[in-house]
Amino acid sequence: MAHTLSANKRIRQSEARRARNKSDKSKMKTSIKKYMGALATGDVQAAEMALRASISTIYSVAGKGVIHKNQAARRASRMAKKLNALKTSK
Repeated sequence: MAHTLSANKRIRQSEARRARNKSDKSKMKTSIKKYMGALATGDVQAAEMALRASISTIYSVAGKGVIHKNQAARRASRMAKKLNALKTSK
């Protein structure tokens, strides 16, 4: 248990940030799952729309510092790569 006012404040701030980060990360994961679902159906147009939405969400989360910018770029790149593989296979 914290003894000083400043330590108690840091605990409150950390909890608020953790909750916000958890929410943002969950939102990002959900958008990625929607994209993967669209990709699995083989519908290229739906997958493209879901990809745009997912990449937007990923970069907004990275901008807030929840994930690293390089991780955001890597995720976006891999997702686009999967869509391109689907397009070439059709």
